[in-house]
This record gives sequence, C-alpha cells and structure tokens, in this order.
Amino acid sequence: MEASEGVVRAVLEGNQGFYRAFETLDVRQMESVWAKDEEIRCVHPGRGLITGWTDVMNSWATIFENTSLMHFRITDPQVCVSGDCAWVVCVENITTVIDATVSEFKVLTTNIFVNRDQRWLMVHHHGSPISRT
Repeated sequence: MEASEGVVRAVLEGNQGFYRAFETLDVRQMESVWAKDEEIRCVHPGRGLITGWTDVMNSWATIFENTSLMHFRITDPQVCVSGDCAWVVCVENITTVIDATVSEFKVLTTNIFVNRDQRWLMVHHHGSPISRT
C-alpha cells in the first residue's frame, strides 16, 4: 500500500528539518530531530558505524566544532513508508567551509525515521561519498 501524500510530505519535512539542524551547526538543534534512543545509528561519509545516543551526538558536536559553514541542496529524494517507519534516499549537494577552505561535494544518503507523537524523528543516517568522475 502506497503512503498518502500527506505522510510523504511529513516525512520530507522531517528530512528537511534534519538538514536545517545540520546547517545551524548547533548540536542542540541536531538533538531535536533525532529519536532519543540508544538504538540510533549514524555513518558519516568515509567513517565507521556510530551507535547510541551519546556517541552519535558526540560525533555531530565534533563535526560542528570543526566547521564554520555547511549548506545543503538536496536532490532526488525518494521516500518509502512502512507503518511508523520511513526512509529517504537522496543526494546531498554540500558546500562547506572547514579551516577557511571551501569544499563542494556530493553524498548519497539514506535517512531513516520513526513516527513518534506525530513527528518523524531520525533513527539512522548513512552518508556515502559520491566520487567525482
């Protein structure tokens, strides 16, 4: 059964909320878009699996401490919904400034959400770099 347009829109809003939090470079904002579970997972591009609330949030804090600008343009979002679980596969077109160096790159991402109290909260983020060819 296909998800309704309203549910798909709500999942996409949850996904956009994640990127808005990311762009703030504020760990408190990032905390607000994640489910507060020990089962959460995260894989940053080129890195290994990070498990659990504390370690995942610490990983975001480290990224934010070393970054002065992060801007996303999300393309090709594909949404799948199964009950109270949904996932978005998309391309992150990223512009970032780290140590006064501007970089642009693309990341193929899967974001998994659960519906809690009418909010789609992230439980897993996995980003894989897209090589330039």
